[in-house]
Amino acid sequence: MMPLRIYYGGTFDPVHLGHLAIARAARDQLQVAVRLLPAADPPHRAPPGADADQRAHMLELAIGDEPGLLVDRREIDRALLHPGVPSYTVDTLRELRAELGPRQPIAWLVGADSLRSLDHWHEWEALFGLCHFIVAERIGSPLQSGLGPSLAVALHGRFVSDERALFAAPAGRILRLRAPLRGESATAVREQVAAGGAWRALLPEPVAAYVAEQGLYGAAGV
Repeated sequence: MMPLRIYYGGTFDPVHLGHLAIARAARDQLQVAVRLLPAADPPHRAPPGADADQRAHMLELAIGDEPGLLVDRREIDRALLHPGVPSYTVDTLRELRAELGPRQPIAWLVGADSLRSLDHWHEWEALFGLCHFIVAERIGSPLQSGLGPSLAVALHGRFVSDERALFAAPAGRILRLRAPLRGESATAVREQVAAGGAWRALLPEPVAAYVAEQGLYGAAGV
């Protein structure tokens, strides 16, 4: 079996303790490194809160020298080469396939809400031929409830219970992460910062210090 590559994409605006908990859980459950992949700034409008370089820097601060967690800037770098072009997950996975080859097992780490809305992603049906999915569920919210008909058909038969199944094929399978999603959200963090609430406890300490220093999300003077 070939080694598995895990990628965890997202805006990370900002990266919070819930993000890190999911990345660590995937790393520990699968015993492979997790590469956190910050999304590029959306074209034709202002950055979502912090710009791409700031969000990538916060990820680097959050991870520090922790083993098995890495930052991959490819979506940000691709946007610099092709300004104004949207950055889609399917494009990133095709780029990875070109680099790693057709037999390399690749997994995309997502939360339950992302999996349930997968049929709204660009070229979503192509994703199953490009990667596996590792999914962090929400307690009391089954993954396969409330799915659109097309997505329900696409997910049928893909769930596996043994981690080794992801190593044995390059793509197309779905594994539930043993650690459920936590309560933190980037939206709630930004709202707490803007309102002067108790936001520091939601972030890794170096990230909280950077948010305050840069005055991000309305934190000037904190």
